[in-house]
Parts: sequence; C-alpha cells; structure tokens
Amino acid sequence: MTETVHPLNPARPEAAQQSLSTAAARNLATTTKSAPQMQEITSRWLLRKLPWVQVTGGTYRVNQRRSYTVGDGRIAVDRSGATARVVAGDLRELACLRDFEDEDVLGALAGLFTQEEYAAGDTIVEWGHAEDRFLVLAHGRAEQRAAGEYDDEAVVGVLADGEYFDQWGLVDERIWDYSVRAVTTCTVLALRRSDFQALADRAPALRAHLDAFAADDAQGRDGEVPINLAAGHTGEVELPGTYVDYQDAPREYDLSVAQTVLKVHTRVADLYNQPMDQVGEQLRLTIEALRERQEHELINNSDFGLLHNADAKQRIHSRTGAPTPDDMDELLAKVWKDPEFILAHPRAIAAFGRECSKRGIYPASVDMNGHQVPSWRGIPVLPCNKIPVSDTRTTSILLMRTGEQNQGVVGLHQTGIPDEYEPSLSVRFMGIDEKAIISYLVSAYYSAAVLVPDALGVLDNVQIGL
Repeated sequence: MTETVHPLNPARPEAAQQSLSTAAARNLATTTKSAPQMQEITSRWLLRKLPWVQVTGGTYRVNQRRSYTVGDGRIAVDRSGATARVVAGDLRELACLRDFEDEDVLGALAGLFTQEEYAAGDTIVEWGHAEDRFLVLAHGRAEQRAAGEYDDEAVVGVLADGEYFDQWGLVDERIWDYSVRAVTTCTVLALRRSDFQALADRAPALRAHLDAFAADDAQGRDGEVPINLAAGHTGEVELPGTYVDYQDAPREYDLSVAQTVLKVHTRVADLYNQPMDQVGEQLRLTIEALRERQEHELINNSDFGLLHNADAKQRIHSRTGAPTPDDMDELLAKVWKDPEFILAHPRAIAAFGRECSKRGIYPASVDMNGHQVPSWRGIPVLPCNKIPVSDTRTTSILLMRTGEQNQGVVGLHQTGIPDEYEPSLSVRFMGIDEKAIISYLVSAYYSAAVLVPDALGVLDNVQIGL
C-alpha cells in the first residue's frame, strides 16, 4: 500500500481512505423526501363539524311554518353623494310596505327622508316621547337603552349601519319605550309620520296597501304564524280551532359546484411516477384546494353562505369593538337551544383572548377530536380563516346549532355520483390531447341550509385590533 504524506505533518504518513466518502455516497443515494406540501391547507373545522345531508335530487327544500319575516333586516343607504339617501326598494323591509310594488311611490317616500347628524354621547330618541319619526342609522354605532325597574338604564342592544327604529310609529301613535344614544358620530335619516301619512293620502295605491295591512289580524307579528291553543281551563269550555300553516314558497337550495381541470403530461405519469405517485399527489393537492374553496363558499357565498343567510334578528353588534365576554354571552343568548360550536377568525380568537386576560378570565379548553381548543361557557371556539376581515380590521363571529334533528345548520351534498373519488367529489378522466396531456375533471358538489333562523347567530363588527 502506498502511503501518502500528511498535509499538516510531513513526517507523519496519512492513513489511506478505508470507506466511501459521504460526498460520493450522496451522488448514489436516493434522497429522503416529503410528500408535496401546501400552505393553503387548514383544519377546515366547518366541513368536519357540519352534519351532511344526502340530497339525492340535487335540490333541498326547507319547509317551515308560515313566517312574516323577510329580507336582511337592514335598509340599504346610498352614501355616494353629498347627503345620504335610502335605497327606495329596500323600504319593503318594513312590515307595512311588504310586497308593495309601486316603485314611483317608494322613490317619493325615499325622498322624504331628512339627514340628521349626532355626536358621540348625543341622545337620538328619548324614552317616553312620541314616536313621530322613523329613523335609519346610515352610519355609526348607537346603543339602545331601556329603563330598568329601579330607574336605572341598561344597554339592551347595539345598532349599526342600515338598522332602523321604529317602523310602527309610521302607522300608529306610539310612545318610545327605550332611548337610543350615539356611541360614535352618527348619521341618521329620519322620516316623519306626518309626511308618510300625507304621501299615503296622495297615493291611492299606498293608502289601499296600508288599509289592507291594518286589517290583517297578524300584522306586526315577528316570526311564525301562531297555533291557537287553550291551557289552564276547567269545565266544558269551547276549545279554539287551529291548523299549522306552511310557507307557500319554501326556500330551496340547489347544490353548488367547485370544479377544475387537472392536467398531467403523460411523460411525467409514465417515467417519474416512482417512488412517489405524481398523478396521485397532483390530485391530492387539487382536492385540498377544492375543499378549502368549499368551506369558503359555505361561509361567504351570497346565495347560501352562512354570513348571508343569518336572520336579521340573530345578528348583534359588539358593544365596544373588541369581542368581550359580554358580547359572547349575548351571542349565546341568540342561539341558546343546544349551541354546538363557535366559529371565528384566528385573529378574532386572539382578540377575545386579550379581552379575557384584561378581566382576569381564563376560559377552559375542551377536547375536539384529540385537539385542545379554547371554549366559552363550554362551547368550543374553532378557528376559520375563511371568515372575512374588512379593511377596517373588523370581522364576524358565528355560533350555530347543527343537525336536522336539532333544526340546525346542515351541509348538503350528494354521494354516489359517477366517478366518485370522495363523498360528493368526482374525478372524471377527460382524455389525452394531441400534446400528450392527460386531463381530469375534478368536481365537488355542496351547499348549506339553515333550517330555522335561531340555529345561527352572528356577532358583527368585531374589532380585531393589530
């Protein structure tokens, strides 16, 4: 064996190499690799917690008792000009104008509103005074206060953009039974009852509509048509007759779809499919992206998304901006029948945690499928980054009851579709084109339904801070 000279000590011979160097070995070794990763993947708690209902015909009809509630409970306001103006068609939100079709009269009615400005702390309406005006809060935040038993005042509600008070003063002489005080600078649009009645006298169609409304025994009712019952009686009394009335045109939900065409070159599928299935990995990440979009649509879709389908009476506003324990308790009061979980943006959860820490409150964690998640009053608070955050750093928090048996929120899908790869998701081979590219049509079908309004509550205008 030929000895080599040691580079640092020429008098000492260097020992000969006895094994393969790591540099040489790396050139011959197959690297240990991970499957392809994607940052977009989230926990998708909403998809995991919603009970999914099989919709065989592609359409799900929600039958309910007849109800008088319509719309979103807010009146849209156009603030693009020098003065704010109510959107005439949205005046149909008022019970006395429901189904009124004369656009000219509605336009004239919108023109009768006058703009009023209030500074923070000003009283907009005062308890005990006559309800001679109908008011729409065009911009700002106000507190609704009611007198307590011992002459103290309590905040019973928070009003924000588009909400109104009080519509019944337009048709009847009433007295305000609460006060409204501006929390921030507020712009209010006011319609005087005298102006409203004067327009009705000049417009026969409006007068006839108001007279028909006044003759309706169910006028002014919020919610379902009552079922007449008798209780607590003795002897042979005449019992009331009744029946359960249903909606003539119940809401129907069609399954929505998210689709894409996955393309893979045949050379990749043929030559580079070991040790990792290239087509399978491409398909896996495509399906992950579709599921993320599915959850986004279930929350934000303008037709069936939960944020757009929450009943107006189930929406509340944060009292001070940041989500406080008081706000969460108020939300629980909206969905008090078997609430299952709270859904919030991670930054909203962090903001709520800060508010709890300020008060020395430390909510307990609960176990959810092996995960420790925060809770409030024993209700899990689950993160969801699909809930939007506005430019002013405000967001919403959702609380829901789920399941058909509980008359809650349900997810809709259809299993058993052709080329099904996952429940209600299909992967269909579309062929190979002249460029040797394989195409697969990947489709996911889904929707969501709120079976009764009190199954879903929303805390709006939540300030998340930094």
